[in-house]
Amino acid sequence: MPNEHGSGAPLPSYSDAYLKRILTETKTIAAVGVSRNEIRPSHYVARYLKTKGFTVIPVNPTQAGETVFGETILSEMSEIPADRDPIDMVDVFRNSEAAGQVVDDALEALLERGLRTIWMQIGVINHEAAARAEAKGVQVVMNRCPKIEYQRLFGELRIGGFNTGQISSRLR
Repeated sequence: MPNEHGSGAPLPSYSDAYLKRILTETKTIAAVGVSRNEIRPSHYVARYLKTKGFTVIPVNPTQAGETVFGETILSEMSEIPADRDPIDMVDVFRNSEAAGQVVDDALEALLERGLRTIWMQIGVINHEAAARAEAKGVQVVMNRCPKIEYQRLFGELRIGGFNTGQISSRLR
């Protein structure tokens, strides 16, 4: 029976250790679909990740050539200069259907440049694209937000009184 994403495949589930390892090992992120509009989730998620020390390379063909977070927005991932750091993760801010092409483009342009993770935002689920990435050795996260997971796994949500399921004796 199809789920709400049109597939009979179960919705993905990831261990905290898996997500934390990805967020710990990732240094450079290509944010595909990022917006200069400050109220768009793609903007504030990418801005947050940058404040946490990640290098964020913005990619959006409709805003190419403009600047956000001190970076020039590129129209596609193949335009990322070869002298940039390895691209560890592609964060997909596109709908589930469009995510397939984003994944294919990422595999073509970035696989040989260190791509380790495809991360599809909340509501973005494309099992076929995930299977293509995993077949190339790229780990995949679907239907999650790296900002939320970072805050949850590294104790920032606890400050606001949320039960994160993470035990810590550190005082903030």
